[in-house]
Amino acid sequence: MSPRRNRPRGGAAKSARSASSASAGRRDDDGRDMGERYGLERTESWQGEEWSVRQISGGAAAKHYRCPGCDQEIPPGVPHVVAWPQSGDVADRRHWHKACWNARDRRSARLQRSRNAPRY
Repeated sequence: MSPRRNRPRGGAAKSARSASSASAGRRDDDGRDMGERYGLERTESWQGEEWSVRQISGGAAAKHYRCPGCDQEIPPGVPHVVAWPQSGDVADRRHWHKACWNARDRRSARLQRSRNAPRY
């Protein structure tokens, strides 16, 4: 009796065609890919302002950051989101947990930090 095959028959060419056809339908009006890929910038509207948003992979996250959504630390090696207003500069970038960025409209704007908490 031969062992069971774990790969579909047809080889790599068939799987490459199916992957390209699956992603072909996920494009916006300008022809850009709608998938959330790490390192690619996209634009979102929030509070009447246009924001640039970029996904950061765990390997690219090398420093500690403080999430403005939950006021918790984002340690190195954790994938997260960087967002900044398009009218702003480098100093306006903020590092968010992905869940906090998605729930930013449901979060309160008045987070109180203790006196001894770091401000980064």
